[in-house]
Amino acid sequence: MKILDTLSKNEKELDISNKVRIYLCGVTVYDESHIGHARTIIIFDVLRRYLESKGTEVEFIQNFTDVDDKIINRAKRENVRASAISSRYIENYYNDFDDLNVLRATKYPKATEHIQDMQDLIQDLLKKKIAYVSKNGVYFSVSKFPEYGKLSKKKIDDLLAGARVEVDQAKNDPLDFA
Repeated sequence: MKILDTLSKNEKELDISNKVRIYLCGVTVYDESHIGHARTIIIFDVLRRYLESKGTEVEFIQNFTDVDDKIINRAKRENVRASAISSRYIENYYNDFDDLNVLRATKYPKATEHIQDMQDLIQDLLKKKIAYVSKNGVYFSVSKFPEYGKLSKKKIDDLLAGARVEVDQAKNDPLDFA
């Protein structure tokens, strides 16, 4: 089986004689799942089923972002805890994708289960001066990472500040991210 290596833009033979590990960035659970979620998850479900049909063991990990500004804001609007919001939409997610006959992931780690890991990573980035603290949070300094954009094939000069999120004036560079 050949698979496209996004970094090299070349097709590479995938060794399916051993266990294949797949990590899929999952949903932020502040609202119902939508067709965009379904498209991504079904594509990976088909890949997984194909690999398993060939006798390949697949470890499939898909995370839930269960803490986020959108979750917190929704919890405030509904006057409930953020965990109530994320729990509700995780349960709805399972129901939706069970109804679509999508195989469940091997594991569904939650962001809240890895807060210490995130804090440790942030501390490492701060020590290396690849990140900095501003009045609005901690930001990754895109200019300190010369290979930024290598995987996406985007050049820093071509990126538009404010295209995805409102520009935070406290950032050293509008392209830096939290």
